[in-house]
Amino acid sequence: MKLFAAAVVAAFAVTAAEAEAPKGGKTVSGPLDFTMTGIDGKEVDLAKYKGKVVLLVNVASKCGYTPQYKGLEELYDKYEKAGLVVIGVPSNDFGRQEPGTNEEIQTFCKTNYKVTFPMLAKVSVKGPDKAPLYQYLTSKETDPKFSGEVGWNFEKFLIGRNGQLVGRFKSGVEPDSDELVKAITTELGKK
Repeated sequence: MKLFAAAVVAAFAVTAAEAEAPKGGKTVSGPLDFTMTGIDGKEVDLAKYKGKVVLLVNVASKCGYTPQYKGLEELYDKYEKAGLVVIGVPSNDFGRQEPGTNEEIQTFCKTNYKVTFPMLAKVSVKGPDKAPLYQYLTSKETDPKFSGEVGWNFEKFLIGRNGQLVGRFKSGVEPDSDELVKAITTELGKK
């Protein structure tokens, strides 16, 4: 009986990459190989951003860092034509500071910060319900250099034109900081 049980378990076992594979069963080789839901409810294949520099930021509307939306929009405005995409990822994981619905979040961002950069639907970025994209970004197996749980709202992950994670910046790193701007412009300079 033990052999039968072991065979059944083995037959249904999947590797970590398969478990985290985006829709369609593709193997995940980078953070842009995921399909997410946009704040408007439509599917967003992150692969459409390959070849661009992508700044993923977990955002919240009722946080001390919320004014960073203004700086993120300014970054996007300044560098979009050069190939930068800022993507906001709403999350209610920290102090319940993003309690709104996707529609409320979208209205808040447009009304208060004139946000035009892409926004995804609200997801978990830590804990047992963590979105597969954030499992990938924070796992030691898939991201040994920048692994570890997201610490708070407005943590930033920078993805280079090559589709690989090239930097991670804590919440306190402002969008217009020399550190972040230099990292972005360095990646934009790569063709």
